[in-house]
Amino acid sequence: MNNPTNNYIDREKSWLTFNARVLQEANDENVPLLDRFRFLGIFSNNLDEFFRVRYAAIRRMSLETTETEKILGVPAEQLLKEITDIVIEQQSESLRILSEIEKKLEKENIYIINEKQVTKDQEIFIHDYFIQKVSPAVVTIMLNDLEEFPLLKDTSGYLAIKLVMNSETSQKEVRYAVIEIPHTINRFVVLPSNSEKQYIILLDDVIRLNLNSIFNIFDYESISANMIKITRDAQLEFDSDLSKSLMEKISNSVKERRVGEPVRFVYDQAIGKDTLEFFLKGMNILSSDSIIPGGRYHNRRDYMNFPHLGRYDLLYRENLPLPVPGLSLEGSILERIKKKDYLLYAPYQSFSYIIKFLREAALDPKVASIKITLYRLAKNSQIVSSLINAAKNGKKVTVQIELQARFDEESNISYSEQMQTEGIELIFGVKGLKVHSKICVIERIEDGRVKRYGLVSTGNFNENSAKVYTDVTLFTSNVEILKDAAKIFDFFDVNYRVHRYKHLIVSPHYTRTRFNKLIDREILNALSGKEAYIKLKMNSISDFKMTDKLYEASKAGVKVQLIIRGICCLIPGVKGLSENIEAISIVDNYLEHSRIYIFGNAGDPEVFISSADFMTRNLDARVEVTCPIYDPEIKKELIETFEIGWKANVKARIHSADLLNQYRKRGDEKPFRAQQEMYNYYQNKLEVIAEELQ
Repeated sequence: MNNPTNNYIDREKSWLTFNARVLQEANDENVPLLDRFRFLGIFSNNLDEFFRVRYAAIRRMSLETTETEKILGVPAEQLLKEITDIVIEQQSESLRILSEIEKKLEKENIYIINEKQVTKDQEIFIHDYFIQKVSPAVVTIMLNDLEEFPLLKDTSGYLAIKLVMNSETSQKEVRYAVIEIPHTINRFVVLPSNSEKQYIILLDDVIRLNLNSIFNIFDYESISANMIKITRDAQLEFDSDLSKSLMEKISNSVKERRVGEPVRFVYDQAIGKDTLEFFLKGMNILSSDSIIPGGRYHNRRDYMNFPHLGRYDLLYRENLPLPVPGLSLEGSILERIKKKDYLLYAPYQSFSYIIKFLREAALDPKVASIKITLYRLAKNSQIVSSLINAAKNGKKVTVQIELQARFDEESNISYSEQMQTEGIELIFGVKGLKVHSKICVIERIEDGRVKRYGLVSTGNFNENSAKVYTDVTLFTSNVEILKDAAKIFDFFDVNYRVHRYKHLIVSPHYTRTRFNKLIDREILNALSGKEAYIKLKMNSISDFKMTDKLYEASKAGVKVQLIIRGICCLIPGVKGLSENIEAISIVDNYLEHSRIYIFGNAGDPEVFISSADFMTRNLDARVEVTCPIYDPEIKKELIETFEIGWKANVKARIHSADLLNQYRKRGDEKPFRAQQEMYNYYQNKLEVIAEELQ
């Protein structure tokens, strides 16, 4: 939701500005060429989700109420037009960048060719490849004689086909068809080569080259193929049938999502006007929808998986995940955690410790139960495998799995069915609330008493995303923290009872109030002449009340430093409002995802890690967990890592009202790339420990 005053940046425009930062990475000549392709893919994928969720929500609002200006600050129709204009400009820039990258690849002897550029030998290979691999997977639909236009999915790309038939009369018959580009086949086909040059052709052009193989039963004079793409509203609608389980309702809703209202239509600018009009009319796409001219190829999210061709010199150097000092993947991890807390900062350090934690618990005869929250899981999840292993070993395993994790619903339903079959007890959350917290509690019987061990994380228990998302996870046996964590699982089970927590800060009941109190204390300290500061690292800040609270802190003289990757509705540096607030965004090789909150507390800082951003949904409409850090070494470590991020002057952009994504000025300072310095920080820690042991 937006606010009509000028104290806030529009949420949607702020998000588009974040995606423009991703596009900046694709445009950055200092980024390796093949990684620039990856950023183009991320940009496109982000935009797809934005239209499916945010744009669709505003469009829905415009159809349901005339009061949109009170909610959005401007009429919904105006905001939708402004978004479309920004996206058209960004799409144009992305096409320019794509062309530039392709030209630079040619200097590296890598050529992306189309169907008109192939040699005779390549054509023979492509034709054989089409017959063997592509043709069996191609779905082609002739459109003229259908009573109803077929449903086009928003996860697929399509070729709009126009056939002009042979005729002796001047009035030529025109037939239209649509070909779905198979998503089960790699979009990029590497062609054989006898030289140093490497050639790639897109699957779209493999199909274009073989159009006659598809349409040879027709006597046509000419044929054209232009790519189109549809984006649909991703809102899930649940029926009220009480006889259906939540899993069944969500499963049905996911299927219905495929027929959601169109919210964006992207087309090849070279398409014929008559062909474009035929498809727009057939798909009931109105002029009020977002109709965006694009290039020859869409679904550029596929560039995230562009083949590396063995050219590691054109990719970022891979930093191998480091070990966590004091923890071993060989001995007992639980015995280590019993003695002290540990912090894992992925991907700088290895996610394998979390897998080890669960696998050890699965085998340990003294472990009685495992309770865990799951939001997004890896494709072949080792987390789920470990939990099933535990259940087979007689442990009581309880899993709170969020079936409404957007775009992961089908995967989570599949995993739920798999775990249920293996005897794992499933909890499907709290009505009206998504469970976004990332916690795990293990109960072990030691000397006849229950001893708890646990994890509290800022990120999902997902070994795949842990390779690219920066997140922190606390390993702890702290009695008080884990007593509170156990209460959260009690709340999942009996959610009409609101528990009191002495240490953890839990949404939706306590997070807003507690953060307000923490900020109020800094305000009081500033007014009393004491040291007062707030340092927050998060993904987004869009809640206006929390923004106002930080404005209040700034006016009182509290120094506020914000590292916000994505949406930032707060305007920093405004005299009389936010002159004591600075805000930056870091967009680099890894996706900044950790939430670290530091409050000065008159020289005795309090440090928290959290699953929650300063967004209304995180504070009021989800189950989130913010955890205090009590271990002095870990507290110091998190403060130091925040400072590393704050020093960034290479990949850091300044949040500002003008949304220009200006890079932080370096002045006389040396280049400081925070993510690489973070890796160096953890590497240096290991070296210091090694020296001390010698």
